[in-house]
Amino acid sequence: MSAAKSAQVIKDAANTHWVYRAPSRMRPYLQLARLDRPIGYWLLALPGWIGLAFAGLGYNFHLIDIKWAVLILIGAIAMRGAGCTYNDIVDQDLDKQVERTALRPLPAGTISTQQAWLWLAAQCTVGLIVLLCLPRLAQIISLCSIPLVAAYPFMKRITWWPQLWLGMTFNWAVLVAFAAKTGTMNLPLIILYLGLIFWTVGYDTIYACQDIEDDAMIGVKSTARRFGSRVKLGVGVCYTLFTICVFIAAHLYSYEFIESGSEWFALHPYQFIIILMPFALHLIWQVKTFDKTDTKLPLIIFKSNALTAILLIISFVVLSAIFHTTIISDFIEPILN
Repeated sequence: MSAAKSAQVIKDAANTHWVYRAPSRMRPYLQLARLDRPIGYWLLALPGWIGLAFAGLGYNFHLIDIKWAVLILIGAIAMRGAGCTYNDIVDQDLDKQVERTALRPLPAGTISTQQAWLWLAAQCTVGLIVLLCLPRLAQIISLCSIPLVAAYPFMKRITWWPQLWLGMTFNWAVLVAFAAKTGTMNLPLIILYLGLIFWTVGYDTIYACQDIEDDAMIGVKSTARRFGSRVKLGVGVCYTLFTICVFIAAHLYSYEFIESGSEWFALHPYQFIIILMPFALHLIWQVKTFDKTDTKLPLIIFKSNALTAILLIISFVVLSAIFHTTIISDFIEPILN
């Protein structure tokens, strides 16, 4: 490969990123794993951290939660890289026809398909090591995601809703993390997972607005094209459903513990709403700011969803702290009196 080719900066990536200072032979592999665009693995890992924080509404936080959080991040980096590598292998002919993806290693010719398969295997090996460190139920749930990952690259060819499939795939970590911490699954968790799917449909629709013209030319389907002139409304509906699901899931899960001695959630619902409000306000900001005709804004808003997840995690942690403090107070007060 030529030095010029190996030095190409892929669109959406910053030329100051450490990937572009790596040895030229390694650079195509790092690009193939999307390590030059870290928002992807954060949006894969953060749902797992949301799952840990959500589980905290019913279970106290322990040092082992740090272990689960680290494993989730490592697994997200490895499996996001593996998923992107697989996606690029399948899509390399389409990627050649889209301006944003034409410089990816496979369509640009900086790496061969055989080399890409070997790199995919290496990343899957890291994912397997992480899998073996998880409890049995979390392992089983993790393995159930394989069909979703394998089918995703083909969804944009057969349905207008590939973002829905991406949402099911990208948020699977919330199920894994919750199971790792609690050893169980429940209805509130499923509702939260459903909400996260709507979230992904919303933010990936914003992201897909960058490719509407190219996608239309080559026949690639997306919710951005499906919503058409109502794309802003579509994103708004998705984010509204996400917010509703979060409120319902958190309320149902915390309500299970009211009988244990705390009536905080029952007596002060407005506090419950206020604490969960910051992430909802950030979603409102996204919809209000979004303009699909702006060439740079969709990517900026898309990346801001890492902050959405962080705000939701903080909200769950605050709720958990208040809830468990109240339970302890209600238990100790009769003894002191």
